[in-house]
Amino acid sequence: MMNAPLARALLFAVAAGLMTAASAMAEIKGSPSMVTGGITSQPIGHYEFCQKYADECNIRSKVTPPPRVTEYGWGVIREINTTVNTTIVAMTDQEIYGKDEVWEYPTTAGDCEDFVLLKRKKLIERGFSVADLLITVVRKPDGEGHAVLTLRTTDGDYILDNLTDDVKLWTDTNYTYLKRQASFNTGRWVSIEDGRDVLVGALR
Repeated sequence: MMNAPLARALLFAVAAGLMTAASAMAEIKGSPSMVTGGITSQPIGHYEFCQKYADECNIRSKVTPPPRVTEYGWGVIREINTTVNTTIVAMTDQEIYGKDEVWEYPTTAGDCEDFVLLKRKKLIERGFSVADLLITVVRKPDGEGHAVLTLRTTDGDYILDNLTDDVKLWTDTNYTYLKRQASFNTGRWVSIEDGRDVLVGALR
């Protein structure tokens, strides 16, 4: 079995002195990295998930620059995104549980939040940090709410989505970004300043 330091070295290149550059980039409108605001409301589905998986929602991390992902790391990311998309059948919570909103690790079927949870879990198992894998709530062009996984990197914030196997920069998607997990605390959520001349409303 590959040891943890070697696994992380394969996933991430050493990137020193990036805090200033990353912070400056975040101030630029349309930045490849999202600009987040203050603490905001936690989605009810995540709140109930945290009641069941309390240890997963109480992880605190230091504020650090995002990592520089290696070519091998990108291969792992794309592999997991595609594998989950093709092995889990998309179904609504009503169809699966008879309830409107249930966040759960899927085994055979799930909705968008479940896809996100499974991808996040698999990436953490492969050596990615919880601080760089953030559940994110967006609004689709038709107004419907949707969840995706945000991956923080030095090249920007990338999106893993059950609606496509392509891993894209968030600015290359057609979503309105509303809120995401805080990188410093897995149980807290922060607002997102979309920065692309779109109105970001509140989603309850």
